[in-house]
Amino acid sequence: MTPKPPRHFFAPLATGAPAPLRDLPVRLERMIHFVPPHLEKVRAKAPEMAGQVDVLLANLEDAIPADAKEAARAGAVEMGKALIGADVGYWSRINALNSPWHLDDVTDLVAGLGDRLDVIMVPKVEGPWDIHYMDQLLALLEAKHGLTKPILLHALLETAQGVANVEAIAGASPRMQGVSLGPADLAASRKMKTTRVGGGHPGYRVLADANSDGGARESAQQDLWHYTFAKMVDACAMHGIKPFYGPFGDISDGEACEQQFRNAFLMGCAGAWSLHPSQIAIAKKVFNPDVEEVRFALRILELMPDGAGVAMLDGKMQDDATWKQAKVIVDLARQVAAKEPEMAKAYGL
Repeated sequence: MTPKPPRHFFAPLATGAPAPLRDLPVRLERMIHFVPPHLEKVRAKAPEMAGQVDVLLANLEDAIPADAKEAARAGAVEMGKALIGADVGYWSRINALNSPWHLDDVTDLVAGLGDRLDVIMVPKVEGPWDIHYMDQLLALLEAKHGLTKPILLHALLETAQGVANVEAIAGASPRMQGVSLGPADLAASRKMKTTRVGGGHPGYRVLADANSDGGARESAQQDLWHYTFAKMVDACAMHGIKPFYGPFGDISDGEACEQQFRNAFLMGCAGAWSLHPSQIAIAKKVFNPDVEEVRFALRILELMPDGAGVAMLDGKMQDDATWKQAKVIVDLARQVAAKEPEMAKAYGL
């Protein structure tokens, strides 16, 4: 597939649509908290939840019964309107591109929420063509409804074809915000023999060599998703967008959830999904900017206020590139500090 010429890549795809972003906004996205918007009790808690999470996502796809799809869509618009002015990202996971609910999901969300909708999560993305379609459709709707900023796209990696095409997906549009691993649907697509949602598997192990005395052999449980996950992280890093772990399905096992989130953090992920309130605290613990890194970054910004020139700090050379890294860390830390007073104190902000 021939890519767009560079001069055209950042051109609006519809007359009157907002110009595409050249850089992602610096946002705290440690957890994407999933909410079923067809449930009135849950919707009513959204303003309260906004102070506890970085991103609230109105889920319209899996886990929403077919007879509740329209109620979920209307609930997503109602919940988003209740969050106007709140310091929280607002996303929605729409139904798949081949579903009977897809088109109404997109048109109603854009018409009802406008600039309050930050990101649309697209399930089962198979290739860049799916992103190109969403790119054009959103541009038309943004122009029609007078949006002032583009709605970004987040792709779900849930099929073997999507994994094969992940690099092209990540670079398909300036709307691309990130990619998440969707292990349950991916397992079905690959015909994997597991019903687990994320995490390791007790049957997927490495066995030590046999002992000469015939004693028990040591073994270690492995992660079924490591290859796919690493490939996704590389594709996102290559195109300057964000990788996310996705769901950890066993909400009763906080210890294993924390380990999987930490693995994701170490591999380069910006955050993970939270399917239950108990996972919110785990995501904060794992994905908060490190205190010592923040304090060092603050010293860089103090030493080089305008980011120009070269300076030495604790025997390490600092230049415009490290200044930019420091600014990203400090900007994220300030967003954490605004929500969590204890972290503000720890960071010295």
